[in-house]
Amino acid sequence: MTDAREFGPLKGVFWMLVTGVCFVAVTALVKMVGPRLPAAETAFLRYALGIVFLIPMIRPILKAKLTKRQLGLFTLRGVLHTGAVVLWFFAMARIPIAEVTAMNYLSPVYVTIGAALFLGETFALRRIAAVVLALIGVAIILRPGFRELSPGHFAMLFTALGFAGGYLIAKVLSEEVSPTVVVGMLSVTVTIGLAPLAFAVWVTPTFEELVILFGVACFATAGHYTMTLAFAAAPVTVTQPVSFLQMVWAVLLGWLAFGEQPDVWVLVGALIIIASISFITWREAVLKRRQITPLVGQTKL
Repeated sequence: MTDAREFGPLKGVFWMLVTGVCFVAVTALVKMVGPRLPAAETAFLRYALGIVFLIPMIRPILKAKLTKRQLGLFTLRGVLHTGAVVLWFFAMARIPIAEVTAMNYLSPVYVTIGAALFLGETFALRRIAAVVLALIGVAIILRPGFRELSPGHFAMLFTALGFAGGYLIAKVLSEEVSPTVVVGMLSVTVTIGLAPLAFAVWVTPTFEELVILFGVACFATAGHYTMTLAFAAAPVTVTQPVSFLQMVWAVLLGWLAFGEQPDVWVLVGALIIIASISFITWREAVLKRRQITPLVGQTKL
């Protein structure tokens, strides 16, 4: 009789593939909305329309009896994530999908640096070399001085930083409260944080735009859920490489659906960043360290 554990890696690969499809669908739908709606409003509608997914989380949040310190950390995380989400929507409407995806890979690198600075994690020479390698990858993608950089590129640099900061705070809170509370409080704080920004620049959305943004909320929620299933089924060393296929899907989507010609330098830079993240994650797994470096998708909106 076949041991059910043999199918664990296959399940992990399957669910991570589904996760990649969900996140690429999010990207495609946001790209369809385009720049007509302000980034803050688009981001707010994505969270407000997804509030239905918060209903099962209300009771655990109320029962958690959060302390002032925890509420402060949740608020800080909400502020960081709010800024990052607005910048992500801004960049998505202005630069190619492949470049947004590649630069979003910076988040795990920022987390590695932040963990060393704020959480007391060791920052060995190998990790320093991997971080430097990732930054070289970013320089190859941006190529300052060799091409014109748009505001979308600068927005993505700070997007990854905001997501990384939020992830580090979530890492601290996840040791004190349940994952449901961590996820639910993020949605609550970000929705509240986005509301005044959205109303300050409000443009009445069409029915089609509302439908598309509800689709964004659905696919984003589904992606995070299937990612959880993937992590439960297989180890990081199995699921992490599969998650990098999102770069392939992003390039194909931008090329086939939006006429964005693949840029070889963006692909080279992305591969260098991916190699850096893979090395850091592999070292954590092999040395059986506490997993700090987030997997692709864990820092997404």
